[in-house]
Amino acid sequence: MKKKEVILIIHNVRSAYNVGSIFRTAETAGINEIYLTGYTPAPVDKFGRGRKDIAKVSLGAEKIIPWKKFSKIREVLIKFKKENYFIVAIEQSKNSFDYKKVKPRQKTVFIVGNEIKGLDQKILNKCEVIAEIPMKGKKESLNVAVSVGIALFRILKI
Repeated sequence: MKKKEVILIIHNVRSAYNVGSIFRTAETAGINEIYLTGYTPAPVDKFGRGRKDIAKVSLGAEKIIPWKKFSKIREVLIKFKKENYFIVAIEQSKNSFDYKKVKPRQKTVFIVGNEIKGLDQKILNKCEVIAEIPMKGKKESLNVAVSVGIALFRILKI
């Protein structure tokens, strides 16, 4: 059986520390590639210098896992739709279902969004599945980096 192709899109995440943490988690989860879209900071600045804030949390994962930066998520989603990827948003939504029931395919893309606003409805409409981590406490959400870890490790059965 061919190795699964699993991609992660990080869209409009503000915090470089969250990005670094997600890189580290993604690398340990076996993600093949990361796409940074919108205003998500990249591991290198516009001058090609490594960002110390991302590297501090990533602990070198930003140098191991391949990544690409795009200003717009639309072109990235079009690419993966054409390539028949199964697109999964990790998000809270009225159309979501329990992340424990998500079954990844041979080619799967996971998308996470902004720490406060999450993912825009236009993006969610392009996803095959919206996977939600149920909340039992009084808080209604988790940190985006924590959510990535929980969802990837459970859905990919690591």
